[in-house]
Amino acid sequence: MTAAVRIATIDKLIWALIYGGLLVVSLGVFVKRSAAGLGWTLIVLGTVVAVAGAVLVWVRSRMSDADPQEVKKP
Repeated sequence: MTAAVRIATIDKLIWALIYGGLLVVSLGVFVKRSAAGLGWTLIVLGTVVAVAGAVLVWVRSRMSDADPQEVKKP
């Protein structure tokens, strides 16, 4: 797997996790009114997913954009 494909995959996964997690959190807030247990479960699950996306933002910031084969060693 090349570096460009890996970076593109992580970029897509980051936003899917962040937006998906926040969507589940908001769904949990509305469900909590009628079913407290299910609502809290959705809130916690969505928070975990959104935090996983935020961690991937940090991982992506540590990755190099350069192709390892193009980097010349001194």
